[in-house]
Amino acid sequence: MRAAWYDRQGPAREVLQVGELPDPSPGDGEVRVRVSVSGIHVGDLGKRQGWWGSTMSYPRVVPHGDGAGTIDAVGPGVDPGRVGERVWVYLAQSYRPFGTAAEYTVVPAAHAVTLPADVPYEQAAGLGIPGITAHRAIFADGPVTGQRVLVTGALGAVGRAGLAVARRGGATVIATVRTPDQVDAVLAAGAHHAVDTSGGDVAARILEHTGGEPIDRVAELAFDANLATNLEVLRYGGVIATYATGEAEPRIPYWPLGFKNITVRFLSNDDFPEPANEAAATELTAALVAGDLRYPIAARLPLAEIAQAHELAERSAARGRVVLDIDGNPR
Repeated sequence: MRAAWYDRQGPAREVLQVGELPDPSPGDGEVRVRVSVSGIHVGDLGKRQGWWGSTMSYPRVVPHGDGAGTIDAVGPGVDPGRVGERVWVYLAQSYRPFGTAAEYTVVPAAHAVTLPADVPYEQAAGLGIPGITAHRAIFADGPVTGQRVLVTGALGAVGRAGLAVARRGGATVIATVRTPDQVDAVLAAGAHHAVDTSGGDVAARILEHTGGEPIDRVAELAFDANLATNLEVLRYGGVIATYATGEAEPRIPYWPLGFKNITVRFLSNDDFPEPANEAAATELTAALVAGDLRYPIAARLPLAEIAQAHELAERSAARGRVVLDIDGNPR
């Protein structure tokens, strides 16, 4: 099969290679997917560069956890009727060496999610890492019906999914963005209210949108930078569910958090409980089908240009997703 890989960590143009590898075969409980589109996420970039202290768990890695395509083979214990099924896949390169930057990828059958024909592959191909993270951030502490949910960095890959699933879950959703010109876009993406953080006094302006009522839950992109604001806006017993931070070892205001009985939930996509992954996959697919979740596509490049795609993905997160066309026919 045609594939991209790296044998050591480092800059994209120095370590990524494209060539031929043996076709994989599905094992017990697995399916093989002929990949049409491969998604690129910041987590893929981080693994390749060694961010966050990550190391090479395998001597050779085919990158990318997310993708979409068609099941073309199944292993023992999997319904043969799944052959030919359109699917999106997640965690393809989680605790596994070979992800979706290849003509074929093999995943556990549950990680290949049925994709209705009217949803383009490009929309589902980058859904797994950000979408499942978003769903976990919103719902890990229970339903949000009738609650006030704050989604920070709401035009990012995780943020957009967070807006969609929180609104679908019955929450009033307040979003933060960086600049005034992003307000209309985030409202169109599903937020009920939006605050641009460049305008100052962010906590007060968030609470203006709730009539002064506190926030129940925060899906947090920048734990360190936004902690003071979250302390101001959260109710007693509220939740910060955070999946990223700028400062790796931020100072924690223990007593203010303790006095308000605030739960801080730290999230890492590779290790969510399987029932949570499956619930997320079901809801995210429904959001795609309903049109409640749509990702702008910043660029799509062929597999041969994966190094350029990685470089572009590092620069274009605010403008949309970067995807790879694997088979040249991204239906």
